[in-house]
Amino acid sequence: MPAAASPWRLCVAPMMDWTDRHCRAFHRVLAPSARLYTEMLHAQALLHAAAARLLMQAPGERPTALQLGGSDPAALAAAARVGEGAGYDEINLNVGCPSERVQAGRFGACLMLEPALVADCVRVMQDVVQVPVTVKCRIGVDQQDSEADLDRFVETLLRRTRLQVLIVHARKAWLQGLSPHENRSVPMLDYARVQRLKRRHPELIVVLNGGLVDVASSRAQLDAVDGVMLGRAAYHDPWVLACLDAELRGVQPPARAAALRAFKPYVESELARGTPLKHITRHVLGLYLGQPGARQFRRVLSEGATQARAGWALIEQALAVVEKA
Repeated sequence: MPAAASPWRLCVAPMMDWTDRHCRAFHRVLAPSARLYTEMLHAQALLHAAAARLLMQAPGERPTALQLGGSDPAALAAAARVGEGAGYDEINLNVGCPSERVQAGRFGACLMLEPALVADCVRVMQDVVQVPVTVKCRIGVDQQDSEADLDRFVETLLRRTRLQVLIVHARKAWLQGLSPHENRSVPMLDYARVQRLKRRHPELIVVLNGGLVDVASSRAQLDAVDGVMLGRAAYHDPWVLACLDAELRGVQPPARAAALRAFKPYVESELARGTPLKHITRHVLGLYLGQPGARQFRRVLSEGATQARAGWALIEQALAVVEKA
């Protein structure tokens, strides 16, 4: 599939405690063409009564991908079926999270050491759903981080499954000695390794993740891979996401205030459902990052959204402050 046609050309990474449905609804307003990912959900969590709540989506949110954690093929297959039934356009297997809690559950980045098991998990999910089943991994784990190790991992998946899309965080993971936070920044980025992987496997859609913080660096990678996935930059400075999406679509991004006001129908519908405003506004605090009035904008929202009767008027108040700055 040519890069220009890839539905994975622009993605927003799955991020624990960040990419909930409110965040995804806001990102959809900013980036109409982006592929959005849920927070990682353990497969077992979707096999109980909580599934309906965990899998809620906003109207117009799609295309969205459900990221699953786990290593039990049967449980993952059942969870994938639930996710497809809830309207998700993709099931993604987490093979990149390095946290100790995840390792204790035998899922996440430690699964890169067991490529045959990953292949079993992917294959059984592919057998029960019609949507794409994809994998998000690192370039390596601990001392098993050579290019040959990555090749063996990928080739095992290609040989034993019908994998078509691989998302690669261009850093290795240290399972011991680094915190999850440090694993997002301390290991060296190696974009060239991901680019070489793409050249060796032109049939595979390869999406690059890790360290992409602006439009220029993200756009440059699209000359060598099929897609880019923004993580923290899309969350902390969401205007980067809006500008990159607009550039890839060949249009001008809207004004920030106009984009936020386009979010009003969703906010008001959630308020009517009883959702506290603070659960929504925490995702928009970075909209004016680096702009005059940004601090006042954040303060108005942060302080006011905790009030029980806070509503859309508070957001207008924050916009009025920043528009006068």
